[in-house]
Amino acid sequence: MRLPVFAFPCYLCKKFQRMTTAAVQKKLEVAPKAMAKTPVAKKVPRLIKWSEFEKRYLSREDGYKYEWINGRVEKTEYTMNPTQLYIQRNLTALFRSFLNADKVHGELLAEPDLFFFPEVHRCPDLAWLTNPQIDRLAQEGTIEIPAFVIEVISTRDAAQKIVDKMRHYRTAGVQVVWLIYPIQKEVHVYSSQNLESMTVCMGEKICSAAPALPAFAFPVSDIFKKATEEDK
Repeated sequence: MRLPVFAFPCYLCKKFQRMTTAAVQKKLEVAPKAMAKTPVAKKVPRLIKWSEFEKRYLSREDGYKYEWINGRVEKTEYTMNPTQLYIQRNLTALFRSFLNADKVHGELLAEPDLFFFPEVHRCPDLAWLTNPQIDRLAQEGTIEIPAFVIEVISTRDAAQKIVDKMRHYRTAGVQVVWLIYPIQKEVHVYSSQNLESMTVCMGEKICSAAPALPAFAFPVSDIFKKATEEDK
């Protein structure tokens, strides 16, 4: 009697079964090895000397801010982007009005290149320096710590970078730091000893740079004013 085309002899079925079982067993043995991925080594940033940083990064104009932290280059987008220039304009104008009234002295400088420690170079968005400090900075290698620093916080600023900046400012001896949040229209004022206390200012609440610069005080709303058509 002839076997149907789809039927296999019994001995072939057993042989096929043994082959299939062996193949499956082999795959099971190999699978864990195949699934185990080689861990990717974390890229360690190359450390460079200040002389190399000064030559390669200090004069770059590519829309980024470059800071030198313990030999490592820290690259961030400029906080004072075109949508926030009005904040810098307002703060500079306020400082100039107090200066003309002989209530403050020195200069409120935008993004000055400053060393806070021999291995930590930063560019605060705004920093207040006295005239003697500015004169002393003419001598290369001089470290002058601003008593008052302002940082405008954008949506691109990573929280950890802000924490690192505050740690450097605190350790260096900065007396007052303003963190300005344009979207929330808030100013977080850090002052007192070691910048340990923080006050949230908004609306018509007076924002003060005391004790570093007591006369520099005004309603928070003045920071966020925009020019009207009549003013243009």
